[in-house]
Amino acid sequence: MTSDEALKRFHDGCVIPAHPLALDADLRLDERRQRALSRYYLEAGAGGLAVAVHTTQFALHEPGRGLLAPVLGLAAEVAREYPDDSPVLVAGITGPTAQAVQEAELAAELGYHLALLTPYDAGDNSEDALLDRARAVGEVLPVIGFYLQPAVGGRVLSRDFWRRLAALDCVAGIKVAPFDRYATLDVVLGVRESGRADRIALYTGNDDHIVLDLITSFRSPGVTEPDLAFVGGLLGQWAVWVRGAVDVLNDAELARSGDDEALRRLLTIEPDLTDANSAVFDVANDFHGCVPGIHEVLRRQGLLEGRWCLDPGENLSPGQMAEIDRIWAAYPHLRDDDFITANVDRWLG
Repeated sequence: MTSDEALKRFHDGCVIPAHPLALDADLRLDERRQRALSRYYLEAGAGGLAVAVHTTQFALHEPGRGLLAPVLGLAAEVAREYPDDSPVLVAGITGPTAQAVQEAELAAELGYHLALLTPYDAGDNSEDALLDRARAVGEVLPVIGFYLQPAVGGRVLSRDFWRRLAALDCVAGIKVAPFDRYATLDVVLGVRESGRADRIALYTGNDDHIVLDLITSFRSPGVTEPDLAFVGGLLGQWAVWVRGAVDVLNDAELARSGDDEALRRLLTIEPDLTDANSAVFDVANDFHGCVPGIHEVLRRQGLLEGRWCLDPGENLSPGQMAEIDRIWAAYPHLRDDDFITANVDRWLG
């Protein structure tokens, strides 16, 4: 797929799972299961893959581990197995400007289409420095801005920052994931004021508010431009139960077009999905067990062998397994176990 085709698909909106990292018991990359995860996402209907992001574990970017290139490369290889589906490839980019540019160059060489630019503390806490960094990365790949919640490494950013970021020609979209309605509105209003609202694809990353983000039209009184809306999701929650995620996005598009039945389906499933997310993401413990929680779901479905993370001490929080057991029993309609069972041996082959 050409870069222009990828950008159009991204702009139109799709499901983009935040890709986990498959490790073995010795904390080494399990290439077989890493490929299987990518195949699962794409065959479940995802429009793209986001790799080397928070769900993949930021420690992946540490140069001494030697994991960034192999992990980005595996997803790109699997994407080429599905040429008719034309997956959008998003690379998570971290670090100061020099590192971020180097990572973007690597991603571009591997065939990635967009750079999801994780917030970085520039030392002087300057939003201007973050904008300069975005410009530098944007010379290599189109940029997706990222409002990451502070609980997992993000920082508070002003409405003016989002206005100025959205005004940059290199910015193609923003992943909005502060888990905060006021902060989410700061992004939306900043994009509205940027003069490039029609060029910016808004993707929800608010795993606690997926459905309502996707069905909301954001209006500005006295403004004649079209309403703003989230066109898709780039989510850790969508690293699991992906067929259901595709249904949610399809229903959201119908609901925004006036389909009352689709709207009722979404409003019925919304509290179930949010409750399930609370257990998987470990809300009770300030999200400390978020990544192991995702791994536990995938382990139960046969896609991962274990919950292992790059940090050997990173595991489920006390009480989190009981919460996952609870939502597992309560919401079987959210899961896609049958689909995975029917295909997992082939994906692992």
